[in-house]
Amino acid sequence: MSSETTMTPSSATPILKVMRLQSPELGQPSAGMIGTESLIGSALALPDSFGVIHIGETFTAYLGAINPSTDMPILRLAVSAQLQTPSRRWALPSKLDVSNNAGGVDVPPSCGVDAIVLRSLEEVGQHILRVEVGYGGNKTLRKFYRFNVASPLHIRELTMRAGDASCFVSIAIENATTNSSLTISNADFQPPQGLVAERIDSKGGLQPASDDTKDQDELNKNDTIEKEKSAVELFDGCGRLDPRASFRYLFVVRADSHDATLRGIACGDELGKAVFTWRKTMGEAGRIASTSVLCPPSQPPGLTDKNNPRAVSASGSKFVVHGSGLSVDAAAAAANRSAHHSSDPGSVGLDEVLPVTVEPIDPPSTMALAVPEEVQLLIVNHSDKPMNLQLQMRLAHMKGVVVCGPSFINLGEISPSGGSSVVGVRLVPLVAGLFRTQGCFIVDLTSGKEIPQPPLFHVFVSKKENQ
Repeated sequence: MSSETTMTPSSATPILKVMRLQSPELGQPSAGMIGTESLIGSALALPDSFGVIHIGETFTAYLGAINPSTDMPILRLAVSAQLQTPSRRWALPSKLDVSNNAGGVDVPPSCGVDAIVLRSLEEVGQHILRVEVGYGGNKTLRKFYRFNVASPLHIRELTMRAGDASCFVSIAIENATTNSSLTISNADFQPPQGLVAERIDSKGGLQPASDDTKDQDELNKNDTIEKEKSAVELFDGCGRLDPRASFRYLFVVRADSHDATLRGIACGDELGKAVFTWRKTMGEAGRIASTSVLCPPSQPPGLTDKNNPRAVSASGSKFVVHGSGLSVDAAAAAANRSAHHSSDPGSVGLDEVLPVTVEPIDPPSTMALAVPEEVQLLIVNHSDKPMNLQLQMRLAHMKGVVVCGPSFINLGEISPSGGSSVVGVRLVPLVAGLFRTQGCFIVDLTSGKEIPQPPLFHVFVSKKENQ
């Protein structure tokens, strides 16, 4: 009697080699095998550290699995990698996935396989490159490579209202590295749909915030201008940032579509994100975005003090209604309150303190002394009830520029939820200098309630040459 014994073929144990790849360009595929044959041997030593890595860079790693045996193959070899970020785990694809899905590949003695994997880094914090090598059918080799991702730039933003439908956004960036210079190759501001952003250059000119919007003729024109610049001007405009150095960029964001212009930009609306593309000394490129920039509130001191509504016209503030977007904020607060049908009892909404707003329409920035001028005022009812209103320009509260002619004007009944009326008021400057036009009150003739308004606009009063 005879018996047969099935023998499982032996498999050599692979050696795993991992190295981070950095720019300049390697002349290799972005993801996949480097070539038909492995470029490494068992005696090759690779760096243990991945070096300095910053958010916005593309992390690229070389994975090599070699057979150190001279007489035994590696059976069913499969190599896979994952990148674990602070929030989730990402599978890193490569051309080895084809053989992995087929059950692995047999590697002859003294040979190997290798691949390049990559992933854009979008989070700050500890990352782990997890590499798993399967071989021999049921054997596994795992290695973990920890590295930290830091931010190369500190980004700070400052936003200022520039009217009902526009804002100025100032973005300051600082090189947060200790020993690496950065070159800002592109500064962009990406607004949401309905808004458009333009960058204000050092000469006060406007240009599209994104270079992608330029046509070829404009690019050729800009190339000609660049050739006419001096060496100093080119160096100043190259965007080079030494460690701890900083730049500041200024953008104007405004409503572009018809619907967005009618609605305006209210407090809390998202204006977009600043996006910067940078390069290191050896050509490594990265892209980093700021947090979402929001439209700031337009509230003078004391505006939310419901017990002292006259505080809105306090003389200690430089706030004026013109260009502040106050009317848009009040309309947005009223719409939000109506949509939710409730409010926090401890909070005071802008629409509660100012149920009616008065906004000047294209007021003059300068006036001649003793020369009367008419200013158009837009009165908007933000409450949910119709109101019989009267506009009052009270002389006791006015300084420098006073009302000329009728100071009390009946507006009649104004519809609720955005009903409006436009009325003209004649003003005359009595003293030369810079003044705020103030003393405006709205009175509900039905209830007798007074609604004091913040100062309307700034105006510079100048003397005529013959005065």
